[in-house]
Amino acid sequence: GGCMTLLSLISTTHFQGIVVNFLSKTASASKLSTLDLVALGVDYTLGAGVYFLAGEVASNQAGPAIVICFLVASLSCVLAGLCYAEFSARVPYSGSAYLYTYVTMGELWAFITGWNFIISYVAGTASVALAWTLAFDYLIGNQLFQARGSVLLHVPQILLEYTDFFAMGLVLLLTGILALRDWQSILVTKLVTLVSFLVLSFFIISGFIKGDLHNWKLTEEDYVKAGLNGTSSLGPLGYGGFVPFGFPGILRGAATCFYAFIGFNNIVTRVEEAQNPERSIPMGIVISVFICSLIYFGVSAALTLMVPYYQIHRGIPLPEAFLHIDWKLASYVVVTGGLFTVFTTILNDIFSTHQMISVMAKDGLLFHVLARTHTSKDIPVMAIVVSGIMAAIMILLFELIDLVDFMLVGILLTHSLVATCVLILRYQPERKNGGNEAQVQEENGGNEAQVREENGGNEAQVWEENGGNEAQVQEENGPEAEKLTLQALFFPGSPTPTPLSGRVVYVCSSLLALLLTLLCPITVVVLLLVLITGLTGVIWRQPQNSTRLPFKVPALPLLPLLSIFVNVCLMMQLATGTWLRFGVCILSGFALYFGYGIHKIPESGRDEI
Repeated sequence: GGCMTLLSLISTTHFQGIVVNFLSKTASASKLSTLDLVALGVDYTLGAGVYFLAGEVASNQAGPAIVICFLVASLSCVLAGLCYAEFSARVPYSGSAYLYTYVTMGELWAFITGWNFIISYVAGTASVALAWTLAFDYLIGNQLFQARGSVLLHVPQILLEYTDFFAMGLVLLLTGILALRDWQSILVTKLVTLVSFLVLSFFIISGFIKGDLHNWKLTEEDYVKAGLNGTSSLGPLGYGGFVPFGFPGILRGAATCFYAFIGFNNIVTRVEEAQNPERSIPMGIVISVFICSLIYFGVSAALTLMVPYYQIHRGIPLPEAFLHIDWKLASYVVVTGGLFTVFTTILNDIFSTHQMISVMAKDGLLFHVLARTHTSKDIPVMAIVVSGIMAAIMILLFELIDLVDFMLVGILLTHSLVATCVLILRYQPERKNGGNEAQVQEENGGNEAQVREENGGNEAQVWEENGGNEAQVQEENGPEAEKLTLQALFFPGSPTPTPLSGRVVYVCSSLLALLLTLLCPITVVVLLLVLITGLTGVIWRQPQNSTRLPFKVPALPLLPLLSIFVNVCLMMQLATGTWLRFGVCILSGFALYFGYGIHKIPESGRDEI
């Protein structure tokens, strides 16, 4: 009955069907090389984070220790990137974390992941649009907001504080452009990436030349000489030295700095356009993360060497740093480079958002009208318009830093789910269809055939008739059912994964994610560490899937668990208000799913191979 239906939603019974749904009906005319994917990854990642948030973190959260914050954030990003890389090698089809979660954990978790992705990137679009407006206003001499203030004199103060109508207009304009024309151009992406790389390299070199190492060793005497008595217009000055705000400041700053790395995972949305996705996607992810980590480290070091951290501008720190050393022309060069980079970031975020909306709509989890295309170029106009309107509404409601925190919660949660998926999938039994995950095969009297829709039949029904649960099919055709014992947990009898060992890993991974979450507030630390160690040992002792892949996450299960732990620690640094807003959005997603998506599954119309 209803209980079995709910269990099926959180299981992996629809693996073949959902993979089929993500296969492209037509091959892409252009193929992307590894260099193209690296350029895309760097372009996706280098954006508002390095140009605008560095000032917020350095001046108010970490001081010169911002370089450590970026290293911690890059660690989380690298760990997540390794998990994405294995999944892209195992399931080489477009779909990002949504597909990967569907493959491993089932439909309900896939919906949660996809909904997280949508609201996170909508918030990202809004935040980057606000950042672009700051840079543009700086370029024209701060005239924009002065004019806005005179126009909005009669608007209530609470709206005036959070509203940026110029950024909202920019988002709606770009939404209209995307609805009429597919803007994606690898050549433009490479040019913008090159410009951004040159501008930031110029800033790094200038900072190391004009910087003063004493800015990393400030004391109370320096504050007194500057005419400051413990506080400034930017907030408390901290305790001086390299880490003026202590270890909590580093953790809070690392959580904010993670925003600068958001976007690398979008490489997996271009899997079907890659020349050799099993190799080029993992390499593209790892190389782009490494390049961006070096750039962020250099920029943050140069910034804090050029300007004492308490004097760093929180809105547009890089141009103001050049003004601090009397290089006015250089400040305009940097802000112009930032405008171009952030402009493409807005387009990338809108593109990623409407792509996810369209995919989920085709799958029946969102309103099917959102998947319709209305032009000869197959552009999902409704999905684009909805994503643009959602971003415009967020601009009206939240400030830049609130949008940043809002996006961080969703992305960190998504990365944690992907790490959990890697743990689960690596320990699942090998499939009997020869490893071709793109084909759904049926065993009927020894003959194998592709499962297709026939006479208007429904693919979900076909899959149900063919056994429904893959694990159950294997149990029926294999040896007698295994028994779960304490000895079997640490000394499994089979050298290869079995349905029982797969379920053990599934349960242990879920419990570990919960315990790691409880560990961050340091509650009952000793007991939790014992439980975590025990569950990790159980997972480690289970046999792994021996399927050969071009890339696998090393040191399983430690690295995925470390990824989850780091992500959870960063999420715990975010404000309570951020969690409340995020919770409201998640609840609205559940209302949509249980009110619509769960009932529309049989009518979702899976694509044929």
